[in-house]
Amino acid sequence: MLKVENVEVIGWEHAIRGMRNPKNSWAKSDSGPECPYEKEKCCGECQQNFCIGPNDKQLMMALRNAGTDHRKFMRMITVYLDITAPLYWWKEFDTYKVGTVANSCSTMHKIAAKEFTLDDFSHEHLCDDELALLEEVIARLNMNRIVFIAKNDKQVDRYTVMSDECYAKYKKTLWWQMIQLLPSSYNQKRTVMLNYEVLANIYKSRRNHKLDEWHTLCDWIESLPYSILITGGVVDE
Repeated sequence: MLKVENVEVIGWEHAIRGMRNPKNSWAKSDSGPECPYEKEKCCGECQQNFCIGPNDKQLMMALRNAGTDHRKFMRMITVYLDITAPLYWWKEFDTYKVGTVANSCSTMHKIAAKEFTLDDFSHEHLCDDELALLEEVIARLNMNRIVFIAKNDKQVDRYTVMSDECYAKYKKTLWWQMIQLLPSSYNQKRTVMLNYEVLANIYKSRRNHKLDEWHTLCDWIESLPYSILITGGVVDE
């Protein structure tokens, strides 16, 4: 399971201005707040009151096809989004270190913040027996969570109360049970910043990957404005 939310794409005007710096060809730029096409011919990809004209689009595609050394403008088109995906997918995404920034919801600090439910995990491919096993793990996680969040429950039995030192160690033990028992199918949310060059690398490498999550992300990439800059017009069928 992978979910994309809160998408924002910015930097078009700056990227185009920088793209034309090498040959001082700013006068040839035909992009701006008004669509340069006739209304019935509008591409429909205009972004935040900024439309890319045919001259700029032609140069963008030429530089894009010339390779990474020539298409630096793509690094200036910035994309912000929220991604919710399982930990096993994030391990693969984390190979993309250059040109990306991410802030994640913390399992270290907030693992016990809410009750664990089946919807917190990617389980769409599990068979019945394995799904039952996952439900057992969730039940065990919640058992540890219930005791962990009982902030003042220092009672060992009806005659004995734990000291503060023992209670702190006990809480840490419960925390470890949740951290190390947590399956890699647990869904984590991250706010991510990347750019069109990074997305081009992802699309090229991952569009035929065996994980469904990569297919979902590549489908989303194809929906971005002027996505042909990323895909090169080669779309996975």
